[in-house]
Amino acid sequence: MSQQFGLGRGLSSLIPNKQPAAATPQTFQNAEEFSKRTVSATDESIRGDNFVMEVDVNLIVANPHQPRNLFDDEKLQNLADSIKLHGIIQPLIVTRSGNKYELIAGERRLQASQLVGLKKVPVIIREASELQKLELAIIENVQRHDLNAIEEGKAYQKLADEYQMSQEEIASKMGKSRSLVANKMRLLTLPVEIQKGLIDGKITEGHAKAILSLSNPEKQRALYEIILKGNLTVRQVEEKTKEVSVRSYERHKTADPQMKELENKLVEVLGTKVKISKAGDGGKIVIEYYSQEDLDSLLGKIAHE
Repeated sequence: MSQQFGLGRGLSSLIPNKQPAAATPQTFQNAEEFSKRTVSATDESIRGDNFVMEVDVNLIVANPHQPRNLFDDEKLQNLADSIKLHGIIQPLIVTRSGNKYELIAGERRLQASQLVGLKKVPVIIREASELQKLELAIIENVQRHDLNAIEEGKAYQKLADEYQMSQEEIASKMGKSRSLVANKMRLLTLPVEIQKGLIDGKITEGHAKAILSLSNPEKQRALYEIILKGNLTVRQVEEKTKEVSVRSYERHKTADPQMKELENKLVEVLGTKVKISKAGDGGKIVIEYYSQEDLDSLLGKIAHE
């Protein structure tokens, strides 16, 4: 039995539970028959929240909150071939934006339709806030497994930064566990070249999680190079990180436990490496970042706190 995924509160509120039979695309054999039976979006006397409508593809603009940056050309072509043969089975979800329609859900279907050369596509028109648009774009991609781990982490980070959502709130919205959300966001603390390696498939998410057990970026980079050169498995990488952690513990086992606790709290809040050094009654706090985006995010968090 295939696993069923919940749509999430945001997505389910925008997709009607039941459409009129005459406007349900699953009842048609092909795109041509479907186009004859659906309602035209140019008919202003019809409201889009109760009907499937046809909209000119040139009037549909991308969702500015789309978290996905990479699209698999082969999978997109396969979808285009399917649409050419069977038509669009599931309407796109859009919202009005002036004289155009902003896409909420259905980015791949829209691109595939354009590949096939369709002039119009079936849509359901809904009202949505900026937050809903972002949530829905993430939900659709996550449920279809279309986002790579870094894109997913950045999407969750955007919810946290722009809408001050906690990891628990994000997890609830996305129908995921808090630990999964936290782990995806932690990937963003890796050096940029390691993030790119994960995106390009040079390492797996399991490798990346093992690398994260090392707090020093230089050690992380060194381990990353070892993985690539030795084609190490995740288990082998985990063993190497344990060896490094033991040696590090031996060198720092006399560290002040109170300072370490404070460091851990700051790491949890800021999502990056933090080092506190005492000097008499004073001392210094060193916060690491690995890109301009990281710095901007940290400044936002500090200002918010």
